[in-house]
Parts: sequence; C-alpha cells; structure tokens
Amino acid sequence: MEALDYHAEERRKAEFDVEEMKIVWAGSRQAYEISDRVARLVASDPVFRKDNRTMLSRKDLFKDTLRKAAHAWKRIIELRLSEEEASKLRFFVDQPVFTDLHWGMFIPAIKGQGNDEQQQKWLPMAYKMQIIGCYAQTELGHGSNVQGLETTAIFDPETDEFVIHSPTLTSSKWWPGGLGKVSTHALVYARLITDGQDHGVHGFIVQLRSLDDHLPLPGITVGDIGMKFGSGAYNSMDNGVLRFDHVRIPRDQMLMGVSQVTREGKFMQSDVPRQLVYGTMVYVRQKIVADASCALSRAVCIATRYSVVRRQFGSHNGGPETQVIDYKTQQSRLFPLLASAYAFRFVGEWLKWLYTDVTQRLQASDFSTLPEVHACTAGLKSVTTSATADAIEECRKLCGGHGYLSSSGLPELFAVYVPACTYEGDNVVLLLQVARFLMKTVSQLGSGKKPVGTIAYMGRSEHLLQCRCEVERAEDWLKPNVILEAFEARAARMSVTCAKNLNNFPNQEEGFAQLATDLAEAAVAHVQLIIVSKFIEKLQQDIPGKGVKRQLEILFNVYALSLLHKHLGDFVASGCITPKQGALANEQLRLLYSQVRPNAIALVDAFNYTDHFLGSVLGRYDGNVYPKLYEEAWKDPLNETVVPDGYHEYIRPILKQHIRVARL
Repeated sequence: MEALDYHAEERRKAEFDVEEMKIVWAGSRQAYEISDRVARLVASDPVFRKDNRTMLSRKDLFKDTLRKAAHAWKRIIELRLSEEEASKLRFFVDQPVFTDLHWGMFIPAIKGQGNDEQQQKWLPMAYKMQIIGCYAQTELGHGSNVQGLETTAIFDPETDEFVIHSPTLTSSKWWPGGLGKVSTHALVYARLITDGQDHGVHGFIVQLRSLDDHLPLPGITVGDIGMKFGSGAYNSMDNGVLRFDHVRIPRDQMLMGVSQVTREGKFMQSDVPRQLVYGTMVYVRQKIVADASCALSRAVCIATRYSVVRRQFGSHNGGPETQVIDYKTQQSRLFPLLASAYAFRFVGEWLKWLYTDVTQRLQASDFSTLPEVHACTAGLKSVTTSATADAIEECRKLCGGHGYLSSSGLPELFAVYVPACTYEGDNVVLLLQVARFLMKTVSQLGSGKKPVGTIAYMGRSEHLLQCRCEVERAEDWLKPNVILEAFEARAARMSVTCAKNLNNFPNQEEGFAQLATDLAEAAVAHVQLIIVSKFIEKLQQDIPGKGVKRQLEILFNVYALSLLHKHLGDFVASGCITPKQGALANEQLRLLYSQVRPNAIALVDAFNYTDHFLGSVLGRYDGNVYPKLYEEAWKDPLNETVVPDGYHEYIRPILKQHIRVARL
C-alpha cells in the first residue's frame, strides 16, 4: 500500500519560521533544547513503549507503570539529569504514576509547610526516593470542602504523640494517587485536636508501610479504589483508600512551618505567616494551567494533521476529494482550539512569573496581592481545564469515526485529562470563589482602595460601564485595544450587575445561593479577560523569527473573536457592543481562518511533539495514516486467532440450531 504524505506539501506553505516558533512555544532556547533532547531520549527507549497500553489488564498495566518508573529513575541517575531534565523525562514518559504525586505534591508541601528541621530531615530522603510520599487530603465524604474533613489528630501529652484516627467510614482517605500500592509515607490532612479543642485541618507526615517488606504498619488499612474511566489512561495510577485505627506518630511529624503544638500540648501560630501555604497552591495551579496547554496542544496536533490527510466529497472530474481541513465548518471548530492552546501556553508562562513574584512577596511579609492571586489562579485553573477537556472531545469528533479508535490517541488522552476538572478544586466551586472576590472588589470601589493586578480594570469601572465599542468595519476588530476594552467592559458590567442583584437579597449568603449561575458566568468573563490580556502582553514583547509574531497576532485575534462569538449574548446584553458589531466580528473571524489555514500544520509542528509522545496513528508526523491504521488493527489480541475463542461453545450451536432450550 502506497504511503500517503500530505504534510511535506503543507509544510512548504508555512509563512513563518517554524524553528523560531518552537522556541516561543518552549519559552526559551534552553527550554526548547532540553525538551527536544529529553523527548527523543524517551522516544528511542524501548522500555518506554506505550502503543499496547490500552490492551493491558489492570495488573499488567500497573506492573508496566512500575517498570517504567524504576527505569526512569535509573536513567535520571545514570545521566545525572538536572531537576528540570528529570521533570521533562517523567513528562515525556507520559504515564500517570506515583512519582507524579511524590514530586508534584508531597515534596512541595513539605518545602512550603514544614519548618527548617523537618525539611532537613525529610527532604533528603524524599529527593533520593528512600521514601515515597503521597498527599492524603480528600476523603470519601469530603473533597472541595477541606474544612469538613473528618480524620482526627488528637494530641496525647503523656506520650508526646498525635493519635491519627478515622472515626467514620466517610473519613476514609479516598483518591490520593500513589497511595493504593506504592507510597511508604503520606502527608495526611486531619483535624488537629488538643485538650478537646479543634484547631482545624493541619498536615501530618505519617509512615504507612514498612521500609523492609512494604506491609502496612499496625492500625493502617490501605488499598486501591478500583478501575477508573477509560482503557489505560489513569488506571496506571494506584489511587488509594486509607483508614487509621488510632495510629500514633511523634509530635514533630505535624508540619510546623506555620503552626505548632508544644510539648505541653499548647497550640501556637509560628512566626512564619500562615499565608505561606499560598505559595504551594500557586505552584500547583500554575502547573495545572501549563498541563492544560500541553494536553490541548496534543489533541489539536492530532486533529489538525488528520484533517489534512482526510479527504471527503468535492471530487471534480475524477480528481482528489476535498481535504477535510478546507471545510469552513472544520476550521471554525478546530482553529479556535489551536489558538486556545497558544493562549493557555502564554498565560501559563505568566503564572510562572506570578509564582516567583508571590514567593518573593511572602518572604518579605507582603500579603497585599494574595486575595487577587488566589482568585486569579483559582479562575485560571477552572477555565483552562474545563476548556481543555471539552476541546479534547471536540478534537475526537473532528477526526470522525477513526477518532473513536484507541490508536487515535484521543480516547485515552481524554480519559487521562478529565480528572483535572475535579482535582485541586472542583471547577464550579473555584469559579464561585472567584465570584466572591469580584463581589468584594465591586463593594470596595467607592472606598478609595485601588484594585491591583488582574483586577485593576475594575478601577475604571465608571468608564467601562458607559463606554461604547467604536467598531464600524470588520477590520476594526483587529485592534488589540478594541478587543481588550470590549472584554473589560463585559467583565466589569457582569460583575457590577451581579453585585446590584445581590443587594436585593436581605441575606448575602441567600443571594449567593440563588445567583450562583450568574456569579459563575461573571467569573468566567473575568478569567477570559485575563487570558486575552496576557496574550496581548506577550505580543508586546520582542519576538524574533520571520513571520512568527504575525502568526501569533492572527492566533490572538482568532482566540479573542471566537470567544466573543461564543459569548455574544453576554457582550450584547451588557451593552458593550451592538448586534451589528458582533456580526462584523464574525465576518473578521472567517477571514482569519483563511489566514490560519496555510500555516496550520506548521503551527502544530511548533509544539515539537515526537510520534511517541503523541501516541496517535492519526497524528503521525509523516501523515502516513491509513497503512498504519490497518497495521494497528492486526495487533489487537482479538486477532491472535482467526476463529475466536468461544466459537464452538456459543457461535456454532446458534448457526447449527443446536441450542438446548429448557422446557418451562
């Protein structure tokens, strides 16, 4: 069968320097070089093979995951990889594993919430993986409501110990990754009780398993919670259940960076401000936003490459059929997702800067930006993960029937990504947290307290509540300041309207409950404004490379105007723009799709993903899809025999009319 490769011709159409765009996507030349080198290292190692992953049983999948984790650690040591290189290697192995929680949650929490002595004791062991840790916060009965956790840690002054206990079934720790079968230690969040007084939820380092034979220690019941959504996917992770029966730990295993219990059992806040825990939260959330851009870009890369290969209808005089990517309906669904991948990448970059800024401010005891940072990171986590989960499914649909095959890579990508909408804060709950911050900001507008950071536009609310969009022609929508003001006006007006409606309720909490949907929508408007504004800031930087900046400008306009089109009701209802201006935006959007089209393949090439990492027959770099799809089909275990197991027992009796029917 002749190999088809449409991509070589497509790559020749590119109007920009793809190599330079790869550097923009990676964040810097150094980041690009590390990423490129490590991705190829992983792709060339047979131990990291993953094309058969969805066909493995749960036990075989888990053992395969352990083998890969051990091999990854071996390679990290052998090659003396830096922390950044090691992190990239784990990323490109692309299989959810206990080490994700060890490095991503356990260690950062000890660094952020442990005191100096605790860090000196636990971190060296954790860095060498002499102990393996997980983050045991979520319980069977409580997830988002952390203050409702039921596990208790009661101080016993006679023995200078805490007694960790699960008093109810719903207090069982449930979901922590790495807990089920691997972790030797857990960072357990429990209600701290001294002398009968409840001091709220605090963190405790608890050993779960023997370091000699890996058996659970006395008083500990631990196991895996069972199969999860999809084939392969997150089933490689041992999400666990954990119960404590009066387990005793030394007093110094309570994380004492921000509060402590003395030998006499007195609860004290330490000199270190409690707000320091925000640093860990910002770190985790910025990583989640960065992961959103990665997952979205993978799905978009697969859908774009396959949309070029796939041809349907439109043949004239026996000539080739039309490439699916040339249909406007395909472009209008695909190109906004491509633009979103870049938008999320750049806001993720900005969040990295914000994390550094917050850390420096906290160390200097400057907490002025914390409420805004909390709202901003909560909102971005919610909006980017929800949009990415929806986009992966849309990319599957954009690939037609073949997108439903495991070998397309999209079903597993979707299954492995969707938990992000729930972990580290349910997305709707997070939007309502953002809304509370917005309502507080609106209530303080007349007090002289100036809004800062991503909420600074609220300081111009008087102007934004009255301004009218001046767009007269479709091309007017290409001006960044016009787009920015429209998004600012929409966000400000939606927040102010919610605040006014809240005032109609005698009880503020009752108002919040009744207006929750409107408040969540106002929060989305605010967060989308942040993403738009950070894309504009990116475009104001010096961006080298032939045509690179021009392509990013086109993608920015596609991102912003597709959002405007999607939420046109908000923009028109709040009076920011007229229906005619909305129609002009849509007209401009159609023109922009035509400008993206010749660059589509090059724009996804800039993600620089290896075929191994993409894990998709449809998204192959060379576009040789159909022969490989055919080849993959024959690898399925069902095709190991020509006549299926069970033929003689079940199929033959039907065909030969030999079914024995019971006489009733």
